[in-house]
Order: sequence, then structure tokens, then C-alpha cells
Amino acid sequence: MPNSRRVGVLTAAGAAVLAFASACGSTAASSGTASPGMTSSGTTQAPAATAPATPPPGTPANAAVKVTTVSGLGQIVTDSNGFTLYRFDQDSANPSKATCTGSCATLWPGAAAPSQLTGNGVSPALIGTVTRADGTEQLTLNGWPLYRYAPDTKAGEAKGEGVDSSWWAVNPSGGEAKPATPTNSNAPDMPSNGVTNNTGNGY
Repeated sequence: MPNSRRVGVLTAAGAAVLAFASACGSTAASSGTASPGMTSSGTTQAPAATAPATPPPGTPANAAVKVTTVSGLGQIVTDSNGFTLYRFDQDSANPSKATCTGSCATLWPGAAAPSQLTGNGVSPALIGTVTRADGTEQLTLNGWPLYRYAPDTKAGEAKGEGVDSSWWAVNPSGGEAKPATPTNSNAPDMPSNGVTNNTGNGY
């Protein structure tokens, strides 16, 4: 075969190969497909964000105060373990001041303030703290210092309700949770130890 004819055949074959390769490249680009984990530009895609496995702090199970219903009192506030919380008439809410100290605090220990002031069924805006005389932080609701009652040994008990006509279970707004039927106003104030007194401290 003459050299000039051989060169022509090789040139034509080369052009055909280039045309085929160009057509394949344009088809892949137009389809927009890419290998898994890769974008069409060739960069690696980040994995999709997932929600954290641990629930955020302050979930109802760990709430500082919770709302429960007690027969005769309706909705009242308890601590995280379900024990009734009380307020004391001799305290003040504005400013917050806790006056039950010394032997009074043995029977009516102040509700210790946790690190996170959260509530289940209670507005977080109402939950706060007050510094006691001994420097500890006591939980408050709508400004009123909150207390436990030592004779309440089980969740849901409210034995401190109405003691000395000064101690009351607390409702979700920080008010006094009182029985619908008024107590006998002529009856003497009788604390849990059965000794009548007028100190207002219940002991």
C-alpha cells in the first residue's frame, strides 16, 4: 500500500476514536450521575446530620418540680421524687425570704435547688431560688420558698397541709392549695406531734 494511502486510513481511524470518546463524555455529564458518596463535581459529600441520641437536659423525668393531683387538694407541686412541696405564711415572695430555720428546718427542710431549674406542668418563669441564712440555695415558686415536710415519707402524701394554719401545699402558680371544704376555724392549731402551739413553725 502506498505510504500516502496508509497515512489517510490512520488519520480517519484516529478521528473516529476521538468522536466516540467525546460522545460518551457528554452523555455522562448530561445524566448527572455520580458514584456513591461523590457529587457530580467529584467532591465527597458529608453524611446527613442525625439527631443526638441523648435527650436534652431538663426533660420532664428530671424536672425540679412536677405537678400531680392529690385527692381533696387538686393539682399540687412536688419535687422530682414526687414528695409534696409546701409554702410557709411567715415567708415572703417579694422579695423571696425563707424564715424557717433552726429546729423549724428539721421538720420543714427547705427544698434544695438543683443545677437546672426545670418544671413539668409548671411555667419555668415561676421557678427560682433564694439564698438561705446558711448560704444554701432553696427552690422557690413564684417567689415563695418551697419546703418538704419530714413526716411525709411517701410520694403523694400531704400530711403537712394546714399545719398551724401556716403551711400549705403549693399549686402550680405558687399559690396555696387548700381543701374545698374549710377546716373548723375553732379547732386549735395542732402540729404533727400533737402539742398545741402558736409559733407557726409546726413543732
